[in-house]
Amino acid sequence: MNAEQRSRVRLSNPAHFLALGAGSGLAAKMPGTFGTLAAVPLVWLLLETVSLNVYIFLCLIASVAGIWICGKTADDMGVHDDSSIVWDEVAGMMITMIAVPLSWQTMLAGFVLFRIFDILKPWPISYLDKYVHGGFGIMADDVLAGIAALVSLHLLVHFTVL
Repeated sequence: MNAEQRSRVRLSNPAHFLALGAGSGLAAKMPGTFGTLAAVPLVWLLLETVSLNVYIFLCLIASVAGIWICGKTADDMGVHDDSSIVWDEVAGMMITMIAVPLSWQTMLAGFVLFRIFDILKPWPISYLDKYVHGGFGIMADDVLAGIAALVSLHLLVHFTVL
């Protein structure tokens, strides 16, 4: 993010605060990784304190609200999908951990798997990233990366790799 774009966002603005992952997206290098890392304590807390149905509902809310949160922040910045916008990584990490037995090993594996799918963007994630725009486009590829990581993680757990 350049200085002009940075001047257009404020952490005091709730949409910007969430979109920038409470500031984690402002990391000079690897903001997506820092945004995902910032999601880990939130995901852990939710998995420890709410039922599976509530957790799934919160994943849905984070994903749907993210369309507006990310779209609004991108519009305010004047950039389609600046790397500092990391709410999509937060939602993607939440999705990755749906119905996964919670341990440091599964959390670490979920984090790594999500980052792999988010960074490498295999098809159809790459298609969404390239051709779907606006807030929906910002969210869609990370939601799909989260689903791919979720399936992979469940397979690892099922076959007792984890």
